[in-house]
Amino acid sequence: MKKAVRFKRKPLNINDITIIDDNKLRKAIIAAALGNAMEWFDFGVYGFLAYVLGQVFFPDASPSIQVVAALATFSVPFLVRPLGGLVFGVLGDKLGRQKILSVTIIIMSLSTFCIGLIPSYSTIGIFAPLLLLLAKLAQGFSIGGEYSGAAIFVAEYSPDRKRGFMGSWLDFGSIAGFLVGAGLVVLLSSILGKVAFHDWGWRIPFLFALPLGLIGLYLRHALEETPAFQQHTNEMESNENTNTANPPKMTFKAIFTQYWKSLLVCVGLVIITNVTYYMLLTYMPSYLSHNLNYRADHGVLIIIAIMIGMLFVQPMIGFISDKIGCRSFIVGGSLGLLILAYPAFMMINSDVIGLIFIGLLILAVLLNCFTGVMASILPAIFPTSIRYSALAIAFNISVLIAGATPTVAAWLVEASGDLYMPAYYLMVVALVGLVTGIKMKETANKPLRGATPAASDRSEAKEILSDHFDSIEQKVEDIQQQIDTLQKQRQDLVDQHPKLD
Repeated sequence: MKKAVRFKRKPLNINDITIIDDNKLRKAIIAAALGNAMEWFDFGVYGFLAYVLGQVFFPDASPSIQVVAALATFSVPFLVRPLGGLVFGVLGDKLGRQKILSVTIIIMSLSTFCIGLIPSYSTIGIFAPLLLLLAKLAQGFSIGGEYSGAAIFVAEYSPDRKRGFMGSWLDFGSIAGFLVGAGLVVLLSSILGKVAFHDWGWRIPFLFALPLGLIGLYLRHALEETPAFQQHTNEMESNENTNTANPPKMTFKAIFTQYWKSLLVCVGLVIITNVTYYMLLTYMPSYLSHNLNYRADHGVLIIIAIMIGMLFVQPMIGFISDKIGCRSFIVGGSLGLLILAYPAFMMINSDVIGLIFIGLLILAVLLNCFTGVMASILPAIFPTSIRYSALAIAFNISVLIAGATPTVAAWLVEASGDLYMPAYYLMVVALVGLVTGIKMKETANKPLRGATPAASDRSEAKEILSDHFDSIEQKVEDIQQQIDTLQKQRQDLVDQHPKLD
């Protein structure tokens, strides 16, 4: 196989360092986070309404099967996410990040809105769950390009030294969206009462998706393309205008061959993060109400309190990662999950409110270790030209595995009768995260792969340039030391064996 063509870059100077406009950066983060909040708003509503949706769309099944069926409908759309990632990833690398993110939020908001309009099983029979599945498949297709594109958008707009902090706001949006969705379910159920809420009130949270989507579309449409993608586009146009040979087009086979290590890191990070996410925030409400026989609203209130705490921890993790690096959080979080998952579920099963809260809090803090850094790590491990397509494909194949978590966990508990099955599940996944964290390279404070450095202002750019030349000088010194050592070894051999001279 021929090696990819490499272009020699001229020495780095101050004008090569991209200065990020703070105002544009804030708008980019808000627009990206709102779309992610939209995604998890639906996940939050769906997870907390699983028992109601089971009764509305699968009324002839037993209560246990109703919950499993509703969660299965949640998981099936993950089958089309890789397809969405493939389509939107390729288009995102070709047309730009901003355009594709505008499309994904339209599809996502409309499909969520439509769930609130679907008649019940008692009205239209089998067509009710089929329409629900169709809406969820549309969601899955759009979400296939959503998170990857949003993470890339924020990363390509962020200064290198703040990418961890800025990226953490993306999953802040996830948690906030989930929290708003769950809070809306609790509020409506308490105001309307059980009967009215089960009859029609459950539709209202899904209908909220349309105005949220319109706001997100407005914000995204008003944004400019990311500096990194603009730079890449300008380089391609410059090469064409000067008749400079362009690098060969990257095929999917070449991506898997040349960037397999990055793909494996992506898969490992996404699995450990999303399995923990879905276990805690999607499956746990049903676990508390159905398996532990807590009142649904009590279980929801505990999860909401946990999520509020996560909102405060999330940006702190991102901020600290810019100081000490991202790998330590992946390794530490995975190790913590391996050791503490079982004790946490012992507390959750203790029937003591205080211990239940502590058990869930332990899982939440460990989840923050992953969500606080994932959005800054993933875009940094692929070059600009293939960043969207490679990340979207690897991300959504991994989420395909993680998305089955609520269904598999519910089935394992029902089949075995063992309430600690979710803990064992998390412990196995923790091993994946631990290996990934140990093997991955540090990405904090470094330019995105294949891109020039990005700074907050010119003063920071000068510091980066100074560090760059210091690094070069250190490498030259290291090479000179190696040469001196080799020369000394050679002279020693000559002294010992004069005939070698």
